[in-house]
Amino acid sequence: MAQQDTEHEHAGVLPVDDEGFVLDTEDNAAREEAAVARGTARPITVVGNPVLHKECKDVTEFGDELAQLVDDMFASQRAAEGVGLAANQIGVDLKVFVYDCPDDDGARHTGVVCNPVLQELPADRRRLDDGNEGCLSVPTAYAELARPDYAVVTGQDEKGNPIKVRGTGFFARCLQHETDHLYGYLYIDRLSKRERKDALKQMAEGTPRYEVVPND
Repeated sequence: MAQQDTEHEHAGVLPVDDEGFVLDTEDNAAREEAAVARGTARPITVVGNPVLHKECKDVTEFGDELAQLVDDMFASQRAAEGVGLAANQIGVDLKVFVYDCPDDDGARHTGVVCNPVLQELPADRRRLDDGNEGCLSVPTAYAELARPDYAVVTGQDEKGNPIKVRGTGFFARCLQHETDHLYGYLYIDRLSKRERKDALKQMAEGTPRYEVVPND
């Protein structure tokens, strides 16, 4: 997701609060910096690449290869100045996303989710936010898209431990956006035909600030 306009050393397990949600606001800078240092930035795949338009494979192996992928994803996210990145956005067909994203209160959330499932919200939590949304895989384009301003995602961390992540405001949008990616949906797929056409026009007329993989 775009911002608004030797044996591998595995990351530690994040602590949880009294409700079982990960405390992903702790030691953000150190955790993200360490991952970036270990990782290698990769170019971003863009709309039209087949890997972005199908459901990704479940993660079943939680070892060094996955840990290296996560580090590369953090490095790629940093290079592209994004706040969230799904594995298929660097061409990898696996259900993994990373995030380093603020919520509307300014709290920074940093983490990784494998095999994410977006939880159905009760009616009293389904307040929609018509916020501006962009995507690293649709570079230079933005559009307003209504999404719930609260989100809960369950899944696993990079070691395979079950986790729950929740977000409000912009971070809730990020969690929904990245989960969508891993099931083959871009945010522009949720727009009207006119709005989608406008977003693709913005992309065609813009120049990405990061390296992308051209579609054949």
